[in-house]
Amino acid sequence: MVCDNCRERDAVVHLTQIVEAAVSQVHLCEQCAAARGIETTVTAPPSHPLGDFLQAVQQQAAQMPGDMARCAFCGTSLRDFRASGRLGCAQCYGAFEQSLRELLRRVHGGTRHVGWQHLSENPADMARETAIEALRQRLAKAVEGEAFEEAAALRDQIRGLE
Repeated sequence: MVCDNCRERDAVVHLTQIVEAAVSQVHLCEQCAAARGIETTVTAPPSHPLGDFLQAVQQQAAQMPGDMARCAFCGTSLRDFRASGRLGCAQCYGAFEQSLRELLRRVHGGTRHVGWQHLSENPADMARETAIEALRQRLAKAVEGEAFEEAAALRDQIRGLE
């Protein structure tokens, strides 16, 4: 293919341009491409900072001495845990305690389990719910003991609180 610009040399650069939805292809020789500011020399790919960072992280992860620690009971290593997200047995918690504590602290913000907590907006609501629950337990015992008059009175108290 001959250069579209000078029509003398072979085209080595094939440029596709899109201008206002119109596609045009231009085939240029090395000199004409250079005149338009298109560099044709092949150089080593530029170094990217993100690539360098990821390579450093991979090397650091490969060299972590704690990864080689193994559970004496099942033989699972910390590297196995990081790859699968699962421990091998109950003894792994003791074997990897320090690493697991750090992981839990980062993920959950602490190393102590506190469970679900329901905090009522109004402390009076909390006291009322506690009273209702106590009355329901008494109601269940009254029905079980066939004390129906007491059960009816407890039922009325529960309805009044609700």
